[in-house]
This record gives sequence, structure tokens and C-alpha cells, in this order.
Amino acid sequence: MAQNWNEAREYTPAKLSLAREILEEVRAGLQVSKAVRAHPMPEGGYVGKHMLVHAYRELTEAGTWEFEEQILRRIRMKPSRTLSGVTTVTVLTKPYPCPGKCIFCPTDLRMPKSYLPDEPGAMRALHHEFDPFDQTEARLAALEAIGHPTDKIELLILGGTWSSYREDYQEWFIQRCLDAMNGFESSTFVEAQEANERADHKNVGLVIETRPDHVTLTEVARLRMLGVTKVQLGAQSLDDRILELNARGHTVAETRAAVSLLRAAGFKIVLHWMPNLLGSTPEMDRRDFTRLWDDPDLRPDEIKIYPCQLLENAELYEYWERGEYKPYTTDELIDLIADIKPTIPEYCRVNRVIRDIPSTNVVAGNKRTSLRQDVHVEMSLRGTRCRCIRCREIRGERVDWESLQLKDYSYEAGGAEEHFLSFTTEGDRLAGFLRLSLPGPDAPSADLSDLEHSAIVREVHIYGQSLKVGADQSGAAQHIGLGTRLMREAEVISRGNGYRALAVISALGTRGYYRKLGYKRGETYMVKRL
Repeated sequence: MAQNWNEAREYTPAKLSLAREILEEVRAGLQVSKAVRAHPMPEGGYVGKHMLVHAYRELTEAGTWEFEEQILRRIRMKPSRTLSGVTTVTVLTKPYPCPGKCIFCPTDLRMPKSYLPDEPGAMRALHHEFDPFDQTEARLAALEAIGHPTDKIELLILGGTWSSYREDYQEWFIQRCLDAMNGFESSTFVEAQEANERADHKNVGLVIETRPDHVTLTEVARLRMLGVTKVQLGAQSLDDRILELNARGHTVAETRAAVSLLRAAGFKIVLHWMPNLLGSTPEMDRRDFTRLWDDPDLRPDEIKIYPCQLLENAELYEYWERGEYKPYTTDELIDLIADIKPTIPEYCRVNRVIRDIPSTNVVAGNKRTSLRQDVHVEMSLRGTRCRCIRCREIRGERVDWESLQLKDYSYEAGGAEEHFLSFTTEGDRLAGFLRLSLPGPDAPSADLSDLEHSAIVREVHIYGQSLKVGADQSGAAQHIGLGTRLMREAEVISRGNGYRALAVISALGTRGYYRKLGYKRGETYMVKRL
């Protein structure tokens, strides 16, 4: 079998010449796939898109061709990776003892708890021996090679319970990730943070995952010092009996308290929810899911639906062998998720519907990794739809920004009045949104000086294909002032409700943007007096 260029990655003169011929036809308007098929390699196989991107960059950087964003869009590999407006770089921390004893978690001494060595992101981490600099640098290079912008990076740190790692390791890990984005080795953590404000690869979001029972006032302050803007929490279930059966090690009350405290500090909150745990049934899961939205101390901004998967190296496997646990079938899972997905409020985003675990690891039950697509097919047959953020994102669609409608969806959560401000198209597609939190007298205090008498902007997100800072694209939602208009509206609402200031939980790389809007740096937030 002939080796594909995408695998060989050999940028020889002969191959680059063939890539240029293809690009000539693409530039003339021919469909990319047809142009590629019309120019097979002499030794067999076809040109990979990464080769087209490489050749196109050579031509434009040399001045032979004028750069055209639409050409790069057409030849870009996996364009969906950056259709949510930012480029995500995922890195994993090293294997480290986990405080949890969950019976459903796989155990592999080579990996952080709950991860397997053949999951895509985990494979990359293992290859780089969990070195944060190498992981980040390699991922940036790989994304650039296939045509994606890398100037706005959401750094997603996975691997076990972040809050259980040593504090010096946490600082070192983030510092080295920032060094890779900054392009030089810093001497201190603060130097790396400050340099990122001006870096070519700006950090516009920093995400960690931890357990509800590890969220305290001290931990919240530390997370802000580290630059964290979003926290993933493993709620798993909202039934204390199910949590106990599965040895989760925390209670629903601790989950509620953790979510409320994180909200009070302005963090974006992602909850993990697991149907098919030991002791549960599809009908119990349906009732459990409603608690996410009925309970005002929950109501997460994003969720990951992770159906429990039976793995041989998890304690749950022994329950299954004894006949005490039965995994749901694929049809049962599709039916369950198709029932609950339309009930998700419009302020929440469903990030995942299944873990990215290769089916070869699953002993029994559902082995399909395309569960999200299967659920959407079932919902289409039923005539139902989901109005979560992900299902309504404009993604690559063109936008007539003058026809966008500004909406304000308000709800109570964690003792605060939340405002989900959004720009939508006439067809109910989401172009951008802002999360504004107005803490009430019953809201917990994060005990942070920046937040005294202040409303909080917890997130600003503009959708569509990620564009480089300063770039313009006809019909794109990014860089047409939607974020600024949302911020002005947030200021009006905050002032009208008697707040003296508005604080933003800004990432390192977005501080400059907020300075242009009149915000000044506090201890760890950007703040504007109203």
C-alpha cells in the first residue's frame, strides 16, 4: 500500500511542486477534493492537506502569491477544531495518586487516574513523557501545520484531580506551558504570565479539572493566582446513594457548595454527569438529570455527559462478573440522551456526549464513539431539537451582523442573578454571548478584594471560525465589535442594579482587550469602576 503524504510528511521539491499545481486549481475555484484527485502521486496515494497548507504558506510568505484567508479555509484540515472561536490545546499532567476511589475509574500506572494510554490526548502526553513544554509546543506546531490559527489558545489541563497535585508542580506545569506559548524560557512564574499578555500565542482560557470536595476559599484564590478561568467538576450523580455505591467520596451537598463558590468567584463551571452508574437505571438517570437545572445551586454553564463505560481495569468489572452490574445497550443510551438533551437550557453548552475511549477497551455495553451523532439522528426522527449552546453555534456560517438580535435570558443560580446576554440570528443561531453574574445577599463570598461590591463577567465568547487578532473576514462574527457591545450592555445592567464595579475573570491573553475598554488590573481580575 502506498504511503500517504499526510503520514510521510516529506516536503521534497517534487512533492511541493505537485502541491502548487493543486493549489493553482483550487485558487481558480476547483473543489479541493477534485483538485487533489486529479493529481495523484507517482508512487500512489494523494497529497495530504497538511502539504497543501505548507506549500501555500511558502508561496504567500515569499510574496509569490498574495495571502487569501478563504484559500487557507478551504485547505485547512479539520476546520471544526477552531469553529468555536478559539483553538484548544490539551495537555495532561503526570501520573499521581488520586484521592478518589471510584469503582468505575480505570487504573493504569502509566497514566493519571481515569485515563487510558490509547486515548488520543493521552497518547500524545505519554509520547512526550508528560512534559508540559513539549506537549504544548508540539500541539501548537501540529495545529499550525494543518492551517489553524494559534494566536488565541484555550489551554485545557487534564489528568487526575488538579487540586491534589503539589503546588510547586502546578506552578511549574503552567509556567512551562506558557513558556511554549511565549517562545522563551522564563525565570519565574510571574514573568511567564506577564509575557503572555504580549505573546504570539495568547492564553485566552485556562481550564483545570478537580473534585467538588477540593473546592475551598483557599483553593479558589489559588486557582485565580494561577490564571485559571474555567473549572471542570466531576459531579457524576446528584443522588447520594448512587455516589456512595460507586465510592465517589463526596456528597451532593459538596457539589452544590463547590459550584456556588466557583460561581461567586466568576469561574465558568463544567459539570461531568454519568448515567449508568452502579445502582442506577435509565429512569433514575432521567430524574437525576433534571436536578441539574431544577436546583438553583447547580445550573452549570457547560456539561459533559459521560455514560459509565465498563473497563476491565476498573473495580466495577468485578461487579459485572458477579452479575451485580449491567451496562446499558447502545439503544438504551440513545433513547435516554435523546429524551434529556432537549431539556437543556439555552445558557448551557454540551461539550461531550461520550468519553473518547477506544471501543476496544469497552468490555460490554455501548461501544459506539459516535453517540452524539446517533442521538441527533434519533431526535430528528422524533422531531425534537436541542437548544444548548453547541447546537446553536453559528460555526462556519456567514453572519449579517446588522440583523443580529440582542437577547437577555436571566435566571437564578447560586444566590446570584445570572444574565445570559447573546447575539442571535433570525434563525436562532448563536453568534456570541456574555455571562454576567449579579451576586445577591444570599450568594457565598469568594473573599477576594477585586469582587467587593462588584458584578462579575464570567465569560465573553464570540463564535465562528477563529481568526487571527486584527484579521477580518466578510460575514464572520469575530472582530466586528460584538464582544464590546456585550460588555457595554453588561455595564448598563450592572450599574442599573446598583453595583459599584464590574469585574472580569480575564485570562492572561485577554487583559489587553479589557484595558482598551477601560478596565484596570486588580489582583487577579480586570476591574472597572461604574
